[in-house]
Amino acid sequence: MGVVLRRLVAGLAAIVLVAEAAVLVLVHIVLGRTTHNQSMSIAGMDPDVMSTATYAMGAGIGAFLLLCAVLLAVAAVRDRAPGSFARVVLVTAAVTHGVLGALAVGLVGWGAFAVMMLILCLLVLTLMLYAARGADGAAGAAPEGAPDGRDAPPAPLGELKPTNP
Repeated sequence: MGVVLRRLVAGLAAIVLVAEAAVLVLVHIVLGRTTHNQSMSIAGMDPDVMSTATYAMGAGIGAFLLLCAVLLAVAAVRDRAPGSFARVVLVTAAVTHGVLGALAVGLVGWGAFAVMMLILCLLVLTLMLYAARGADGAAGAAPEGAPDGRDAPPAPLGELKPTNP
């Protein structure tokens, strides 16, 4: 059941991130086009620069979300924990969604907040499910003398390390 759940959550998160990337790129295209067509300007800024920056931001966000989706899809297909680079990227995406969710309540409404929190939950759940399994793909190594690692005696005081990876 654990393998199916891990793969399902990672795959679902990848699909949701692809959909989010498509929506955000479309929103940025519409905003950039509107800025360009109406020659809108804020505090005297060049409208062409503003529309180009809007397109670039949409492309950047879309590329970042697609990278996250690819990393999640790879984890789902291989059923292995994401590597350190992938974990950093996915944690960054999770933190970003948390911050955007907090901002979305006031700016857009509770519906946008719910969507952001759903994506945040999928990202965090994926990271936690694979972290519980272990970064090397094993279900966790049992200490010597304990078949399942639950009834293992505590380590001697000299062997304890404050930062055990």
